[in-house]
Amino acid sequence: MRIHLQFILLLLPLFATAQKPLFRFTFEGIGDNREFHNGQSMSQTILGTLGTATVGTTIDNHSVFAGFTGLYEFGSQISFHKPWPVLYYRFENKGKEFLFGSFSRRGVINFPLAMLADTLYFFKPNVEGLAGKLEGDWGYQMAFTDWTGRQTTTVREAFMAGTSGELRKGGWFLQNYILLNHLAHPAEMREVVHIRDHFGFALLTGLRFGREESVYGLLKGGLLTSLYRERSVTDGFQTGIGFYMEGDARYRRLGLKTTLYAGDHQEFAHGDPFYRFSKYLRVDGIWNFIQHKNITGRFNWSFHWTTRPKPDVSQQLTVIYRIDP
Repeated sequence: MRIHLQFILLLLPLFATAQKPLFRFTFEGIGDNREFHNGQSMSQTILGTLGTATVGTTIDNHSVFAGFTGLYEFGSQISFHKPWPVLYYRFENKGKEFLFGSFSRRGVINFPLAMLADTLYFFKPNVEGLAGKLEGDWGYQMAFTDWTGRQTTTVREAFMAGTSGELRKGGWFLQNYILLNHLAHPAEMREVVHIRDHFGFALLTGLRFGREESVYGLLKGGLLTSLYRERSVTDGFQTGIGFYMEGDARYRRLGLKTTLYAGDHQEFAHGDPFYRFSKYLRVDGIWNFIQHKNITGRFNWSFHWTTRPKPDVSQQLTVIYRIDP
């Protein structure tokens, strides 16, 4: 922590003389209780705070920011999670955006939970790599690369890459998601280690109606597919194909969201384990109890039905406060 603070203090004179010095801070309160007994998903309670502080400058369409992100889980030592450095360059201009460095995952990457579980926002909140996005009246398309493991004598080289986008016309839309995870060898092969490859994609289409601030609805569905291989172990790729459907209805601060999956066992490196079941239904009751320009508060009560006779239950509470001039 002291090293990160010293680094920021060294950069302060530079930012003080810059054209547009900026300070940004994000606080996220996390309450996530998971009462799972299905044998795939881990039952746990996550309580803590996640904070991100950065200083930077912007000149024309170019920005540079530096700082750190820290997670403190209640009941643990403050040093249990090491802080992550934030240091990135950003370019933004007329529907074009490019980021390079270590930057926040939230607001940049948004995939279905089947492909990327929401715990990544807590335990790996930063993307370490690059991301780019094109956006217009037609929709958007973004792509990213996230370096998740630098190869050492004991650490396996690993990275994640993907793209997602949406074509839209009126209330109709067509979404695409493609995701790759590669886990290679450490530098020294002290034991038998096999390379693992996860690949998957989703193609979804649907309709939106209403306004998000009053009455809003969404219904979409389509194909969800994963491919997994462990080289020299599996006989080629193991493929999972299934039908995915999602419905979302909101009235002012209240919402109801339903997710349905039916098909083969899905195998994603960082996906929600519930999608390993052949049938999965999730229903969320949502209360957005704080709706402010800089502050949002949300509470979810979720029920999860699988092939087990009884549902699993979870509750999520988040409060996010942003200082972002």
